[in-house]
Amino acid sequence: MNTVTVVATFQAKPGKESELRTALLGLVAPTRQEAGCLNYDLHASPEDPSKFLFHENWTSQAHLDAHLKSPHIAALLPRVEELCLAFPEIRIWERIA
Repeated sequence: MNTVTVVATFQAKPGKESELRTALLGLVAPTRQEAGCLNYDLHASPEDPSKFLFHENWTSQAHLDAHLKSPHIAALLPRVEELCLAFPEIRIWERIA
């Protein structure tokens, strides 16, 4: 199985840390229920309260693509400019061993 791994990093605008944290936490429960989601873990930087990271594993690229079109992701996208310094950095990885 070629698991697809995603590492997505977010940085909140000054004063928006709590709002971004709440918005990102709201993605966790519905995403974990999606087909193909192996894990969907949200992390916060202990050194910088404005930085957040998702570590995700999906059974296939098709499942990840479906996630990116989900209603909860669609609801967050219009808020990214309001909450984040820049669009999140999203990197896709494929497990090879």
